[in-house]
Amino acid sequence: LSLLPGGLDCSISFVSHVLGKVCVHGRQKEILGVVVPQLTELSRSDCIWQRMCWRLLECVPERWLEAVLLGLVQRAPGADVLSRLLGNLVVKNKKAQFVLTQKMLLLQYGHTTAVLQNLLGYLSLDSLRRALLLRVLQELLETWSSSSAVKHSPPEQQLYISKAILICLSHLKEPEIESCRQELLTSMMEGVKCHLDSSLPQLRRLGMLLAEAISSKINTEGPVLSFEYEEDEETRELKSLLVQTPPLCVTPSLPDDDSSEKAGAAVPSEPERNQEPQPAAPVIPAGESDAELDSDDELVPYDMAEDKELGVKAPLYIRQCIEVLTGSEDVDKWEATLKALESLIRRNPAATREVSVELAKILLHLEEKTCMEGFVQLRQRAQVAVLTTDPIPVSKFLTSQFYSLNYSLRQRMDILDVLVLAAQELACPKFHGEPKHSAAQKPGIQLLPGSDSSKDWRRIVEERIKSKTRRFATGRCLVEAPSSPNQFSSVAGHFFFPLMQHFDRPLTTFDLLGEDHLVLGRLVHTLAVLMYLAVNTVAVTAMGKALLEFVWTLRFHVDSYVRQGLLSCISSLLLSVPAELLLTDMTEELLETQSWLADVVEKDPDGDCRRLALQNLLLMENLKKKLEAVPS
Repeated sequence: LSLLPGGLDCSISFVSHVLGKVCVHGRQKEILGVVVPQLTELSRSDCIWQRMCWRLLECVPERWLEAVLLGLVQRAPGADVLSRLLGNLVVKNKKAQFVLTQKMLLLQYGHTTAVLQNLLGYLSLDSLRRALLLRVLQELLETWSSSSAVKHSPPEQQLYISKAILICLSHLKEPEIESCRQELLTSMMEGVKCHLDSSLPQLRRLGMLLAEAISSKINTEGPVLSFEYEEDEETRELKSLLVQTPPLCVTPSLPDDDSSEKAGAAVPSEPERNQEPQPAAPVIPAGESDAELDSDDELVPYDMAEDKELGVKAPLYIRQCIEVLTGSEDVDKWEATLKALESLIRRNPAATREVSVELAKILLHLEEKTCMEGFVQLRQRAQVAVLTTDPIPVSKFLTSQFYSLNYSLRQRMDILDVLVLAAQELACPKFHGEPKHSAAQKPGIQLLPGSDSSKDWRRIVEERIKSKTRRFATGRCLVEAPSSPNQFSSVAGHFFFPLMQHFDRPLTTFDLLGEDHLVLGRLVHTLAVLMYLAVNTVAVTAMGKALLEFVWTLRFHVDSYVRQGLLSCISSLLLSVPAELLLTDMTEELLETQSWLADVVEKDPDGDCRRLALQNLLLMENLKKKLEAVPS
């Protein structure tokens, strides 16, 4: 265009058609990688080139406009450059408005943070476009505060929407905040509630972080919301989005002469710094010197490095421990008793069995009297020790209390934790004081997502899959670990079946199929682990049938954490029940399950659910091939 002789007029619609055609055929990177830098430089200080850029994009046919706009937003070096290239196209063109304010923000979630900053920064740089910025913020907040959207959209989309909201908030001015203060407050209250109700820790953290950000914008002078959550790289990035950074294009690369002279005047030279006056030594009056000589500073302190604190003697008998935990007011003795309880239980199994149920009840209701470090872990280890010492009566007590009245959700989840840890200890007993499996090989258990005290629960299934996978490769020979009897095989039914009896019966303060879906998710994951640990036991087939029926009842649950647990139940079932019994006793159920798993792979919004479903389909296929290879 710059080569036209004599200032002749011309139409650039042909160039617009070529640009749109190339972009829609997937060559955005090639053409825009050349065009965008050239137009950025030409339009920097020339308003005629800016108008030519606007005309170039206005003439792109609507059927190709989306591809061009997407490429420009992705490749523009900043929001100010995008504003020069697009102008007010988003206000004039309905198609461009839909793509930039609806599709890229609410229907897609794969764009980077830089793309979001370009797009929302572009909307904020002109008074005509700021109305669209406010409308976009309202729509994003409606989606963020919708309980249905939180339940049915993947966590990645929730993170994407949260980033967009924070960037919008960073561009708002005080009059705009004042005009929509009530809408912001309403959305914040609704959004933080549905996020805190989620069983996924990432969503709960997003809800808390955005509530803090909105609260800080609404109440600039008064108190703001503050939550306790773990800081990580993601939260630090989200908090940084609330603070605007100047665009890179306008940052001067080198200071001019005047600024350097001013800077030189402000910073003293090296000789001047060396010649700075030193502070004078303090002069001690004569009256004070005598007082200092009479002070106690010259006395030499005693060396107390080897002194030992006299501790409280811990009880030596189980019944003494029960008396201290239930009635003693001596805090030091209470702490010493709790610290010594686990080892005392394991050293005295006969005495423990006499009072096992009573001790389990005391530990279940035990509350922290002092700010004792590691209280939860000490109580849990003592509960596991009681359960492994006397499995049948204690497991009957704990499973019956899980569905009883007057228990908090925390106590019910404690019961599930203790059952799983005890089952794992019984299934993998210690051999001569050392664990059967090393720490690197022993699969961890996680019943609460995001828990730091345990490893990922899916490793339980993945370790089992690795053991079933044939690998045609040579490697170092591994020494086989010594074998020991599986003590869980005789008590597996006492741990497993009572947990499924009353899950569909709501209580006054406990409704697994209602609002207490977090506990339901923990219950489902517990059943999956118990099923895995019951491999090679007599009751494994009956457990598999009951578990498959349980999974089939809840397969369409709205909570993704519950669905992940159900899919892990299927994995445990396929790995624990012998293949011959699976195909003879549960043929129809497996065919229906296979159809459901295929549906999950295609339609489930949660990525972990899709991965687990695909893993289960591969397991089914491997079992089928294994049985076909066996001669009849």
